[in-house]
Amino acid sequence: MTFNIRRRQVARLIPLAALAAGLAGASPSAFAHHDDDDDHDGGYRSGKLFLSSNAPAGNEVLVYERSNAGAATLSARVATQGTGTGAGLGSQGAVTLSRNGRHLFVVNAASNTLSTFAVRRHGLELRSVVDSGGLTPTSVAEHDGLVYVLNAGGSGHISGFRNQRGTLTALSGATGTLSASTGTAPAQVGFSDDGDVLVVSERNTNVLTSFLVRRDGRLEQKTVTASSGAVPFGFAFTKRDTLVVSEAPGSAASSYRFAERSARPQVVTPSLANGQGAACWIAVTPDGRLAFSANAGTSNVSSYGVSRSGALTLLAGAAASTGANAGALDLVVSPDGRQLAVLAPRGLQVVSFAIAANGNLLPLGAVGGMPAGSAGLAAN
Repeated sequence: MTFNIRRRQVARLIPLAALAAGLAGASPSAFAHHDDDDDHDGGYRSGKLFLSSNAPAGNEVLVYERSNAGAATLSARVATQGTGTGAGLGSQGAVTLSRNGRHLFVVNAASNTLSTFAVRRHGLELRSVVDSGGLTPTSVAEHDGLVYVLNAGGSGHISGFRNQRGTLTALSGATGTLSASTGTAPAQVGFSDDGDVLVVSERNTNVLTSFLVRRDGRLEQKTVTASSGAVPFGFAFTKRDTLVVSEAPGSAASSYRFAERSARPQVVTPSLANGQGAACWIAVTPDGRLAFSANAGTSNVSSYGVSRSGALTLLAGAAASTGANAGALDLVVSPDGRQLAVLAPRGLQVVSFAIAANGNLLPLGAVGGMPAGSAGLAAN
């Protein structure tokens, strides 16, 4: 899917490496900068983690440097010009990178806005802050310039936008309603790998609401499907378009596939329990062979194998721990498939692991100090 892209105007650049000595208690300074070379060399850096502070006094993106030899380290704090709730969002996808890595999208749940940053070689450049089209945005997804945000407040719905070099423009008629007019408690919105299907998980109604995505970005063929298990929460698509969904009460995962030009998910593996507590978040490796669930109740991570047909196999119920009573919420696999990062909210930490070829998780360490209520996690 392609869109006409206009030439961007010079904007303020906020550097990623702007933290000097004395990180504690001080935000790094920002300075104006512009580098045209970014548009020619890919325009983004690798090796970072991005987390939303979700702070009510002013939301920020916390930027961390990933390490192959230890824990991540905080390198910058960048204002979103929106506000958060200061409490957990109960969602997956509050922070999302575009597929090409050039833009970062962050929800501002209290101010009902969505911030978009250009990910430049030298830092994050705030490009736009737009109305989310509803109340309490908690999750955002992108595919080839098409952006959909999940507004969890009020009746709950999803709203579509076009991304033109970081400026989001609302797409006329691109609104998707959920399975009921109220009380659905949606947790995530996400695209299939090929971008043909858009899915929303609904916790209270125990369904997956899905849509076909038209070439113009609008939605059609709304389909409501009963989840294999209760309280479908986070999910992720593999590169073969297998949908892997977590189920909180049974601490389980299920997998689904979609027929050609169909928005209805077909169960491949029904609820496969991991023996832990409250599986809520899901991440998959780039090769589609492994899936991980973050188990909020038991502060650990489970690992699953994913076959070419989409079938799941439990590899390890307790593959790794985030620490005693530290919790386990948002998680993300690095683009090279070598690292897993997990937000441990009660420990106020992001815990990192190396991913072995067989799916084993090897501890790299933890970085602390993020605000309570932090949400979302993305990696490049």
